[in-house]
Amino acid sequence: MPETDAERTSLAAVAALLAPALAAVAEQVLHAHDDPEGYVRLHAARLADRGIDAPFPALPWIALVDALEEHRLLAEFDWKEAPEEIRSGLRGLASRPSIDPWVLFDADEMLLPTARFLRACGRHYREIGAALVVLDIDSDCYPVVCLRGARAKELVSLATRAGFTAKVLGAR
Repeated sequence: MPETDAERTSLAAVAALLAPALAAVAEQVLHAHDDPEGYVRLHAARLADRGIDAPFPALPWIALVDALEEHRLLAEFDWKEAPEEIRSGLRGLASRPSIDPWVLFDADEMLLPTARFLRACGRHYREIGAALVVLDIDSDCYPVVCLRGARAKELVSLATRAGFTAKVLGAR
């Protein structure tokens, strides 16, 4: 199978894993993969917020991040986000676990810088069978998804096959 077919198949699988009931997510990702110029024209305003005005190799990954965020399946945090803002963003995820892991936090953890706070969140989510995963977009932000912990390695593997990076937060 040619490399682009494997990438396309893996991108579709990532979208299906993270948004199983939302075909629109996979459609946007595949549109960015199959017709990058058309995708950039159609989503010019949204992409301009990211400083994107032309196709580039990571466009399908950006399309995934944007589509997931649109459906409340991803929260994007700045590198200097306050812990309370992160908690609020994670609470807004449609994919968050039914058990709120915040009761597991020590008072000191609520004062951590963004990267360390997100890793602590990942550890606590893991304790309740969930996973927080960063979909790396080579930026100073953290696009984070939540899914069942048992599926986290699958997500990382699919992302790698598609040519992108997904990192499980708080993994050992």
